[in-house]
Amino acid sequence: MWIDVTQTLTNDIANWPGDEPFQFKLSATKEETGSVNIGSISTSTHIGTHMDAPFHFDNDGIKIHEIDVNRLIGEATLVEFIGEKLITRELLEHVDIKGAIVMIKTKYEAHSDVFPDTVPVLTEDAIAYLSSIGIKVFGIDVPSVDDIDSKTLDNHHAFNRYDIINIENLLLGNVTQGYYDFIGLPLNIVGADGSPIRAVIAKKGE
Repeated sequence: MWIDVTQTLTNDIANWPGDEPFQFKLSATKEETGSVNIGSISTSTHIGTHMDAPFHFDNDGIKIHEIDVNRLIGEATLVEFIGEKLITRELLEHVDIKGAIVMIKTKYEAHSDVFPDTVPVLTEDAIAYLSSIGIKVFGIDVPSVDDIDSKTLDNHHAFNRYDIINIENLLLGNVTQGYYDFIGLPLNIVGADGSPIRAVIAKKGE
């Protein structure tokens, strides 16, 4: 059975400070058109569960429509590091990671209407280790792979150097450590720096 690990987009979902908030509205109702309801949305490309394209932090980086979707579907390992503020290579080395996708769960509950002041982050050595074992996609349950107030975005750049695509704000509170099949696809927006995604996982062997 597939499990949705995507934050629900609502008009009260927390956005990055300064970014355009998410808004859905009915631009026209069935009563007005005589036939259909028509909705519209406005949002930052980094709302809710989303994928960063390297262009987000590097003018020469690839854009969201240039990411190969084949790397976004496959075997994944979900790892739990509850309460850890710094995720190191040593922590990762104690986990049997299978597949080219890894997800890290850092908390039991998500409050999507509250933007956090701090988030756990990986060391660069941890990112290098993930690359050395063949990881191509990294996902985490917080809104950034860098400190919230970072301007240099060192981890974003490190993931890019090691050819790892990062996904942020996965909803992992109701799933447990183990092995899964994973699908997480962005909107095919030409030129975009990122995109909300719909991510689903299915426990291996079930």
